Amino acid sequence: MNRELLILRHGKSDWNVEVDDYHRPLKDRGKRDAQRIGVWLRQQGLVPDHVVSSPAERAIVTAEKVCKAMGLAAGTIMQEQRIYAAGLETLLAVVRELPGKAQRVLLVGHNPGLEELLTWLVRDEVGIPPDGKLLPTATLARLAPKGDWAAGGEGSARLISITRPGTLPEKFPFPDFQGDERRERPAYYYTQSSVIPYRLRGGRLELLIVASSKKKHWVVPKGIHEPGLSPQVSAAKEAREEAGVEGEVGPEPLGEYRYEKWGGVCTVAVYPMAVSRVIPEAEWEERHRGREWVTPDEAGKRLKQKELAPLVVVLEQRVMGG
Repeated sequence: MNRELLILRHGKSDWNVEVDDYHRPLKDRGKRDAQRIGVWLRQQGLVPDHVVSSPAERAIVTAEKVCKAMGLAAGTIMQEQRIYAAGLETLLAVVRELPGKAQRVLLVGHNPGLEELLTWLVRDEVGIPPDGKLLPTATLARLAPKGDWAAGGEGSARLISITRPGTLPEKFPFPDFQGDERRERPAYYYTQSSVIPYRLRGGRLELLIVASSKKKHWVVPKGIHEPGLSPQVSAAKEAREEAGVEGEVGPEPLGEYRYEKWGGVCTVAVYPMAVSRVIPEAEWEERHRGREWVTPDEAGKRLKQKELAPLVVVLEQRVMGG
């Protein structure tokens, strides 16, 4: 395979959030646009073998959304501080230092640096569109370098295409990248995993329940099964974030349940989690939720998702016997 450089500007950011430039988040539109680009890359057979991104919030989240939509684990992304607020010379240095074994590289960053990089590498091959925007947010430029990464000279690449998210389908194919059905989110959103955290105290079983993000009801940690991770590892990440606990997730699920969301049906596999550490309140990022250890009977009554009640019984039987 010939080398390819994929240059991607971050998705549309949210200027209504009062944070510094580095920590400015993506708008929902920016997240969806990034996912559309990721699905398109997968459909075109253009999944990169190396991903490097600015660590600024709007850029790294764009990279994560693109990678997950392609089926890659977000953990494969290399963060490069120099890309943030970089000019042409700095970006050229980043490109020239790319691994020699990398064949297709996705670089995620910011304007105006990325436009400077693009026009330098392809020289006269790129024209300014009628709206005057060469790389609007979440726009992808696909380049074919004429030599190795270390070259990076003026006119050292050929422009293959520039793809804007607005030219791609608004909804996502389901059940896979080639599916005919269209849904509001990428296909992987509809496969989820959850844990019921538990511990033994004085020979008695206790389960941990947490308040929902808006504190309207009681839940257990649940989230999307992230591409590149096992369902158990994905659920363990959710447990750390949503409940502030760590532990061992069992290899076999207690069962599963389904619920409707995003124009489709989500399937949730539920696993037992033996808690080995409760993160102190001061270190728990979502401590605003609140959490409580309760008996299995109390958990079954208080959890919003009523399909969890029989799974609580299964957990109690596994741990306590009988």
